[in-house]
Amino acid sequence: MTDSDFDLVLRGNRVYAGAGTGAWEVGVRGGAVAAVVPLGTGLTGDRVVELADDEALIPGLVDSHVHVNEPGRTEWEGFASATRAAAAGGVTTVIDMPLNSIPPTVSVEALEVKREVAAGQAFVDVGFWGGAVPGNTGDLRALHEAGVFGFKCFLLHSGVDEFPQLEPEEMEKDLAELASFDSLLIVHAEDSQVIADAPEPTGPEYSGFLASRPRSAENKAIAQVIDAARRTRGRAHILHLSSADALPLIAAAKREGIRLTVETCPHYLTLLAEEIPDGATAFKCCPPIREASNRELLWQGLQDGTIDFIVSDHSPSTLDLKDLENGDFGVAWGGVSSLQLGLSLIWTEAHRRGIPLETVLEWMSRRPAELAGLGRKGRLEVGADADFAVFAPEDSFVVETAKLHHKNPITPYAGKELTGSVRRTFLRGTEVSGDEPTGRLLRRG
Repeated sequence: MTDSDFDLVLRGNRVYAGAGTGAWEVGVRGGAVAAVVPLGTGLTGDRVVELADDEALIPGLVDSHVHVNEPGRTEWEGFASATRAAAAGGVTTVIDMPLNSIPPTVSVEALEVKREVAAGQAFVDVGFWGGAVPGNTGDLRALHEAGVFGFKCFLLHSGVDEFPQLEPEEMEKDLAELASFDSLLIVHAEDSQVIADAPEPTGPEYSGFLASRPRSAENKAIAQVIDAARRTRGRAHILHLSSADALPLIAAAKREGIRLTVETCPHYLTLLAEEIPDGATAFKCCPPIREASNRELLWQGLQDGTIDFIVSDHSPSTLDLKDLENGDFGVAWGGVSSLQLGLSLIWTEAHRRGIPLETVLEWMSRRPAELAGLGRKGRLEVGADADFAVFAPEDSFVVETAKLHHKNPITPYAGKELTGSVRRTFLRGTEVSGDEPTGRLLRRG
């Protein structure tokens, strides 16, 4: 090969490539992976990165569940801060949720507003989900053709009035509509009536909040989604699974051939209800963090394939909305900020359990990319986008909120010691500096 045959060459003893983990050289040309060859081949490039002995090269993570909130609630988070945080955590692609921004992404016009705002601000690549709300069934096909990756709905109050919930029959109607052009419905599955009948959450006791969002609310709603997917033959995806009680139902649906996928999140896999202090509203999210026995079953569900992958559900807010002064779980905003920390959180727990990094990357890179149909993302192989992170699996650090790029300095992980740190992130072969936003806005297909 001639000098500077590639724009970038990376060499290391631990490269997590599609062909297997090993000592590889990776050649990048035109923003894509152009070669993966054994270490020692001697690829030449305009730039060469030699990994340190303690570093691994991994495919960039894909986080398909991020609330950026811009425009309209940019003080909660925005495209610049969210994508900086993503890059710092090795995430090279995020898909933005359709709510908490104003307007919500429930029409083509609203999608264009969001794209205009995001343009020129993104440090990683950004795609968009559409929203399914009462009355917008006629907008779904146009949004699909405009490039959204699928549609989100709620089966109970979403937390913001401008994104109303669907009743089960409306959800099924929209799922049938989406099936006609093979789009995807992603569902916040908690049953509104079960929660209405549960105790009201008030005060600082976490146990009271947990009782207000019982597992039965998730179980009932997930059963409704499965029934609708069975009848319509549509594609459905369960967001942020926290109730392990639903795993047998999900597994049976998959065996039946129902087109169902399921995600869970770092907070359900690393935190425990028994350890949450009263008044610690940084831990509030919906559905809630549950008990140790439930957590163990979620890990089992991941390992046996019932749960497909892990994404953040990064849902930040301003500090005042977390009601830190009073610590009242009844009034605090429900959402966990973790976009920058996901890989380290999951690797810390997975490593302790003897789960290899290859499996973690399957859960956090390849499978979320597959859900969204992002064939060039989530894998390190020839033809894929040259999106990488340099990860030090044996490194450790203590989470300091002041060092996070999230706009608001609050996270339930403050003070937690984690294993594995992201040292560098590359987007299409260019290192992300945090100074110049080079992320692109992605469209389905």
